[in-house]
Amino acid sequence: MDRVLSFSPAFVIALMVTAAQAGDTVHGKALFTANCSVCHNADKDGANKIGPNLYGVIGRPAGTHPGFNYSSAMKSAGLAWTPDKLAAYLAGPQKMLPGVKMTFAGFGNPSDAQDVISYLGTLKDGGQPPARTAAE
Repeated sequence: MDRVLSFSPAFVIALMVTAAQAGDTVHGKALFTANCSVCHNADKDGANKIGPNLYGVIGRPAGTHPGFNYSSAMKSAGLAWTPDKLAAYLAGPQKMLPGVKMTFAGFGNPSDAQDVISYLGTLKDGGQPPARTAAE
């Protein structure tokens, strides 16, 4: 017996929005390479550079990557790098955490930040982009 699947327009739109919110990992990697890789390594077990290695950063408590000399502002931030915290940070690091060492002014386009976050979410064992939170 052949079955025809039909989906409501609302269901199809919900799937498209969810996919868009996840971020474009390919674009995120290109943005990371162009904007972040001068200061940050993203290789598993890679050395720190001017900034800490960002492999596995999502979920990591701020200011804790081994071997990096963090600012007191970062060490005392008291947060974990969730996608929403990273989005706020990448919009303006000094605005979110005054006194951090990162001199990057921030991404002007929130979707660029989300794409970088999506790419960073693949940099872990199991490598899946992070789910977005309701706050995003």
